Amino acid sequence: MGLAVARPGPPAAPDDFLGVARSVSGRRWRARAADGAAVREAARRLGLSEPLARALVSRGITADGGEHYLRPTLRALFPDPSSFLGMDEAARTLIDAMEDRRPTVVFADYDVDGASSAALLVRWWRAMGRELPIYVPDRLTEGYGPSPAAFRRLREQGYELVVTVDCGAAAYDALQAAGEIGLDVVVIDHHLMRETPPPARALVNPNQPGCPSDQGVLAAAGVSFVLLAALGREARRRGWFADGPEPDLRQWLDLAALGAICDVTQLTGFNRALASQGLKVMSRWANPGLRALVDLAGAHGPAGVFHAGFILGPRINAGGRIGRADLGARLLSTDDPGEAQALAEELDALNAQRKAVEAEIQEAAIAQIERAANFDPGAPAIVVAAEDWHPGVVGIVASRLRERYRRPVVVIGLDRVADVGKGSGRSQPGVNLGRAVQAAFDEGLLLAGGGHAMAAGLTIRPAAVPEFRAFLCERLSGEMASAEAEDAYEIDALVTPGAAARPLYESFRALEPFGPGNPEPTFALAGVRIERVTPMRGGHLRCTLAAPGGASLRAIAWRSADTPVGRRLQAAGGAVHAAGKLKPDDWNGRSSVELEIEDLADPRMA
Repeated sequence: MGLAVARPGPPAAPDDFLGVARSVSGRRWRARAADGAAVREAARRLGLSEPLARALVSRGITADGGEHYLRPTLRALFPDPSSFLGMDEAARTLIDAMEDRRPTVVFADYDVDGASSAALLVRWWRAMGRELPIYVPDRLTEGYGPSPAAFRRLREQGYELVVTVDCGAAAYDALQAAGEIGLDVVVIDHHLMRETPPPARALVNPNQPGCPSDQGVLAAAGVSFVLLAALGREARRRGWFADGPEPDLRQWLDLAALGAICDVTQLTGFNRALASQGLKVMSRWANPGLRALVDLAGAHGPAGVFHAGFILGPRINAGGRIGRADLGARLLSTDDPGEAQALAEELDALNAQRKAVEAEIQEAAIAQIERAANFDPGAPAIVVAAEDWHPGVVGIVASRLRERYRRPVVVIGLDRVADVGKGSGRSQPGVNLGRAVQAAFDEGLLLAGGGHAMAAGLTIRPAAVPEFRAFLCERLSGEMASAEAEDAYEIDALVTPGAAARPLYESFRALEPFGPGNPEPTFALAGVRIERVTPMRGGHLRCTLAAPGGASLRAIAWRSADTPVGRRLQAAGGAVHAAGKLKPDDWNGRSSVELEIEDLADPRMA
């Protein structure tokens, strides 16, 4: 029996939404909590409807903070760069290097955040009349982040200063080696760190112990954007702009937003302003690389989180996953439309290959999980491993499996010849996977490992996989028990098929951009009939949800055919409660909405 089978649920509690104690996917439904007095005050002072004010307050925003939340601006929320530990030293070091013409290179991680961060620095250097070379390590042959070998290679090529972006905060061996060979390193990162920092010339990371910036939710691209402000301030202090204007950083906000959204950071405070204002800049499609990608995808129009996270991000990531690691950074930093077009076409083709590889590994992983004779459906974590699973896509597969089984999942690709496995994990809210992986490394079970609460990476000997699985399950059992008890599908409003229309959808867009810390609004429909279920390629199911009075709403459930939700849809018959997100439906000239179904519940069992 696989984990996808829902287990009998607890009795309904007074706060269960529509009385749903366990849905078909095994979750309790719950209304997002919001204080009634605060809702009324937000509605009055901000001019919002009651449902919208309730959604705002349920996200922790009161009337006092509502204006900045609904209309976030950089002017109001931009932090003092000096509040970041190490930022002033980093700016002085980099401006000194530019004045002294010291050979400098930016060393970037191979994902979207790393590429965006590198492109931000390259574009600022270019605006100052200099070119900044990019180095991105190969995922398969060099692994994640700086290494002693990579730093030695850069030193032999004549570089005297390296700026690492979206990596370096845990590169103790590499930074020690850099010091020994006379290579200065400035680290710009955001990943969790140990108490003792590595020996860099300057280290900027809002998540390093002792940093007073209170900006730990930023992606590396956000930290890099603040670094550009610090560089401008230091250059201005030295009189660099006496004869001309300094670069307008706002033109590069699209890159900061891209990193924030694709790295799935908390879109709150200053980070929310970066994402919100950055999407407006992105909508101009002035960056040649982004414009070439969106042209290929045929997804023109104003940019949103969907553009960044689901159209642009996967294509930019494809180079680091299964192609040349530096393609994304080169695409985002080029000003040559011809080069941008060629790079975009290569990344688009690699992304198609990536999707095929991902689907194959996901199918094999599900088979391993659900058909293994010794599989424990109650295990607090899932670890699957097999030979020849491409390490560039195991993280995506882990994310898909985490959604399916609602518990931490680690997927490992094994290379028996090299006697090594490379894995990636994704976690359930409330379960700190990165900390557990770090503990496994400290215990000697891993060759390398680390990450943050929701995601982690590791390198392991194949023979150690069973012991690592047992360690992880034991380590996470308490956290997972608490997380399961709190695992509820939170709903913003109850609507009817007739009321679920374009005006309702447009009104809730005031809460954009959506992401962690600001979840996309969810809506429930009670007692609707499932009609006209149509299977689609990719395991998607399209249907109609009809109310007893005759009104209906188009709906779709993505990748659901072999899930509990999909099986209930295909069974049809009887009334259901449905929950999900409203999306625009503009097909064939319509201006309507459809429901992306995320969960179903049987009213008879509520």
